Amino acid sequence: MIHDLSLLVENWPLLLIGLRATLSLAAVTLLASTVFGVLLGTLATVRARPVRWLVAFYVETFRDIPLIVTIFTIFFGAPFFGVPLQPFPAVALGLSLWGAANGAEIVRGGIQSIPKGQIEAATALGLRAWKIYLLVLWPQALRVLLPAFTGLLALIVQSTSLGALVGVTEFLKAGGLIIERSTVMQGINPAFAIYGFILLVYFSICSVLTALSRRLERRLATQGGARAVHAPDPSSV
Repeated sequence: MIHDLSLLVENWPLLLIGLRATLSLAAVTLLASTVFGVLLGTLATVRARPVRWLVAFYVETFRDIPLIVTIFTIFFGAPFFGVPLQPFPAVALGLSLWGAANGAEIVRGGIQSIPKGQIEAATALGLRAWKIYLLVLWPQALRVLLPAFTGLLALIVQSTSLGALVGVTEFLKAGGLIIERSTVMQGINPAFAIYGFILLVYFSICSVLTALSRRLERRLATQGGARAVHAPDPSSV
């Protein structure tokens, strides 16, 4: 036990590098998922059917394809088109495409949860479509979307571990490097201690985010308003 703790302390700089990469991937993905999710989710509610169909095609495509397949396709396929990508941007792009699709579905559900009577009233007042979204729909939908996006962030943090498969030195990969180094140089295999520590860190981060999501959802439920919109199921990753 003492040896395992000393091993963690000794290799903490590498673990910290991996944790920073994990959090950086999560931050980039959350930003892209929010920006493009809001854009696509809004377009999914407009009257123009071709626009809605295109958005639905994008959303279903990236939600139905396993995330790891998307990442592999980007990482190994980009050089084929003369655009080689380093592991980090390739993984960030794959996660962002997937996150934007889930974000769009969350936003679409949030906007459609607003009672149609409010839209009809705003239209009767002569408000243009963009003003209806800006002044009526988005402010109300935001209260509903916060818990779902918090839950999505937890899924994003979990999914960053897929970066280890293409060479990103994120948290999981950093742990693997420590195990390999210890096995070769010291003749020991600290896999249980290292992966156990990684498990605890992931669990701590994601459990806090999940608890925050549920707390926000309960608070919104007590305040009434539009129905809750949930984050995507982890099995869709």
